[in-house]
Amino acid sequence: MSKVLIVEDSLAQREMITDLLKASGLTVTHATDGLEALEAIQEEPPDLVVLDIVMPKMNGYELCRRLKSDPKTQNVPVVMCSSKGEEFDRYWGMKQGADAYIAKPFQPTELVGTVKQLLRG
Repeated sequence: MSKVLIVEDSLAQREMITDLLKASGLTVTHATDGLEALEAIQEEPPDLVVLDIVMPKMNGYELCRRLKSDPKTQNVPVVMCSSKGEEFDRYWGMKQGADAYIAKPFQPTELVGTVKQLLRG
């Protein structure tokens, strides 16, 4: 079973994404900011990361850059999931190394489908 790390500071968003991904058969772990996520990833790398952008301590762009520049985590797919839905935000997210960018609010099928597709490689 694939393990997904959700990095999201909003409890409501975190719970909603968790429920969606668990219902589709995935194991889910959490972090509430970029620093907490880095610690969790060092301990046990997930198969995929769902990442908010606007968070305390370290934003999603910075975390994505760090993951993609580290040989141990560079191949872990990253899905940015943010309320920053402008074309520039999407462009900048992909420029940081994100494998996909989903703007909130999103359709549940869009998130689950994107995650499953990236896990299949």
